[in-house]
Amino acid sequence: MSQQITNNNLYGVLAEFKTPKELMDAARLVNQNGYRHYDTFSPYPIHGMDRAMSLKKSKLGWIVLSHGLLGFSGALAMIYWMMVVDYPLNISGKTLMNVPAWIPVTFELTVLLSAFGAVFGMFFLNGLPKLNHPLFNSENFKKVTDDGFFVCIESEDPQFESEKVQKLLQDAGAATIEEIYED
Repeated sequence: MSQQITNNNLYGVLAEFKTPKELMDAARLVNQNGYRHYDTFSPYPIHGMDRAMSLKKSKLGWIVLSHGLLGFSGALAMIYWMMVVDYPLNISGKTLMNVPAWIPVTFELTVLLSAFGAVFGMFFLNGLPKLNHPLFNSENFKKVTDDGFFVCIESEDPQFESEKVQKLLQDAGAATIEEIYED
């Protein structure tokens, strides 16, 4: 008994382009046609692709800044509590609030929490970890790590119609076009 594939498990339409310029032009064309649920894939970053896709600025910088400020203020609060309130120790008549001595710990905690914010913020914003992705089922897509340039328009886009998308990508100069189905 064969399983019939329906549009319910259609992930999207994947198109391969020969050069980074063709991919950039295709991304610009897809964006101009009003598609919002699509992505581009290449073996290396392509300068200007974010503008061609009209991507918004990343929120990661704000996540890193907030974690850095948390590390900075947390370090100062921790050292103040330990050195002034909890266990004050007068060494050679110096003041209990010896801020220059606190700089290394404050710096290290600021950097540590900023790094945690960067790593875990990136994981969160990218929706990672993804152990499997429908695009991994495509034999053509394996070239993306070497010399392939791809755009995939997802079926969750409100404008998505497979035939219309394939025609658009064909007009953009795609070398190969295929429908990708979820397992």
